[in-house]
Amino acid sequence: MRYRLEYVPVCLLVRALALAPVSLARAAGIGLGWLVYLLHGRLRRTGLCNLQLAFPQMRPAERRRILRGVFTSLGRQLGSFCHFPHYHQENISQLAIYDGFEHFQRAQACGKGVLVLTAHVGGWEVSSFMHALHGHPLHILVRPLDNPYLDRLVTRYRTRSGNRIIPKQDFARSMLAALRAGDTAGILMDQNMTPEQGVFVKFFGIPACTSTLLARMAMRTEAAVVPGFCLWDPTLRRYRVRFEPAMETIRTGDDEADIVANTAAYTKVIEDYARRYPDQWLWVHRRWKTRPPGDAQLY
Repeated sequence: MRYRLEYVPVCLLVRALALAPVSLARAAGIGLGWLVYLLHGRLRRTGLCNLQLAFPQMRPAERRRILRGVFTSLGRQLGSFCHFPHYHQENISQLAIYDGFEHFQRAQACGKGVLVLTAHVGGWEVSSFMHALHGHPLHILVRPLDNPYLDRLVTRYRTRSGNRIIPKQDFARSMLAALRAGDTAGILMDQNMTPEQGVFVKFFGIPACTSTLLARMAMRTEAAVVPGFCLWDPTLRRYRVRFEPAMETIRTGDDEADIVANTAAYTKVIEDYARRYPDQWLWVHRRWKTRPPGDAQLY
């Protein structure tokens, strides 16, 4: 019953934003984001703590400005997400355009599958939706939402353009099969992991427990690893889905060392984007929650 009660207002909000013009939906989403910023003290404290860890020399006022921008970015994506049913291949360019699509094409042409290295930057939900509408559906590994009703709603929106959700309980076999078929998989690898799930690599100079899934899959399948991020362009007032050239997979013969080295290289790419677009990365996530043995807690 509690899950259903939680679902009703969210469902009504999604429908209301979907009926509004997209500009109004985004404005309403941003307004909701600002409200969460004001009322949700824990998220605000986490964001400011992360920004202090990453940018110790930055003035507090600048950190607060960036954090407000994060909630603006989240609200903007919410408004765009609710409008997914209105988009199709002919009008998707009103929402997002490609930047560097040739890098994805070149990687795809190798025929061994493509692993898109991405993160919670800008409009990560927009990028997979738009890419699938252009005929390039992704296999997406996501953590199910705690509320099963909301999870079904979000999954319906995520998959309506042709994307496929990889079940968490069978992700390894499903992803291997997808890559061996020459398909594309997207992995958000900027979240905190437990020691059993990841390795410690530097993120903004601080050890961060990071998923090794992308490195393991790249080494096992020889799939191309292509950095891809969805960024809001304030001039165009649209998202840019930017692909970078495929990264070289480090292979020295020492598999465990190579997994760490590749994971560090992927994390550095994410850090570079978080530095360049700090108001579009998810600072409210406790990225450094898991600490190396003997290290003090940061939150």
